[in-house]
Amino acid sequence: MLRFLALIACCLWPGWAAADPLEQRLTAPWPNGAAIDRIEGREVTFASASPFSPADFADLGEAPKATARATLFLPPGRHRPGSIPAVVMLHGSGGVLWAREMTYGRQLAAMGVAALVIDAFAARRELGTGFIDRLLNITESMMIADAYAGLRWLGERHPEIDTKRVALVGFSYGAMATMYALNARVAAQLGKGLHFAGHIAFYGPCIARFSDPRTTGAPLLYLYGTADTLIDRARCETFAGDLKKGGSSVEIVAYKDAPHQWDGGWGRRTIGRTMHACRLWVERDGTVRDLNTFLAMSTPFARTLILGLCASGPPYPIGADEETRAMSNRDMGAFLARVFRR
Repeated sequence: MLRFLALIACCLWPGWAAADPLEQRLTAPWPNGAAIDRIEGREVTFASASPFSPADFADLGEAPKATARATLFLPPGRHRPGSIPAVVMLHGSGGVLWAREMTYGRQLAAMGVAALVIDAFAARRELGTGFIDRLLNITESMMIADAYAGLRWLGERHPEIDTKRVALVGFSYGAMATMYALNARVAAQLGKGLHFAGHIAFYGPCIARFSDPRTTGAPLLYLYGTADTLIDRARCETFAGDLKKGGSSVEIVAYKDAPHQWDGGWGRRTIGRTMHACRLWVERDGTVRDLNTFLAMSTPFARTLILGLCASGPPYPIGADEETRAMSNRDMGAFLARVFRR
């Protein structure tokens, strides 16, 4: 009788319930070194497309076909159907980095979370191999298409993964795609009934806004450093306000004195150009309108012209910062733990 009453009390009083092992792992210091050395990734491919802008999402069959390329990290051992949560990752403008995406992928797999690291540049080498050519021809829309194609592929090919517990994580360039993928119209056009359970954006510039701000309802965690001059905090607050009106909760975390790409493995330096003068508006039909020239960003030539005029600010600082990385691991882990709760 006492055991029966204790069982009822355990169910009714959360403090008595056993802690979730996955949540414990995600919120503890993340594994490194020998703890992740045994985790191996597997190169995979799946069908995707190359829509140039969101206007092409409505008729994705007309967009050029693409074979998406990715690295899949799976937790060791055998698993029941629907028992594993997952993360889909989108890289930054420098491509997939060993210190960042490939390390996060192994860490997550070691903690019990599958990770699909997508390489949008490798899938489209014919569109550009140089840094500038890739950014002008391989767009955020193509990355979003790969992300949703990856989500569907996980559900079709890996029954052990619970597609209702898959988060989308992006870094810088990929973070912009991660934030745009929250849009309800985008998800309806690309997800085919699926959407991501949560979105995490690492130091993504807040450049475009949507005339239709409705979201999938999934939450967003936005992480940036206060020394990162690429990020305009006021504009990101405005974008966050749009998402909140659209139905999503948004948490913004600022790390004091942290530069851009604190987890990329590079030493301190400045690169690129800031884009504070760029202002893009996504109309209801998906047309991306430049609010400076009122041109539609519908072709590589138009994209080159628009970005050439507005991406004119000074370089911004990047650099590895292990202390910030430990804090962002903690914050990302806590967010994922909440998203992955059944």
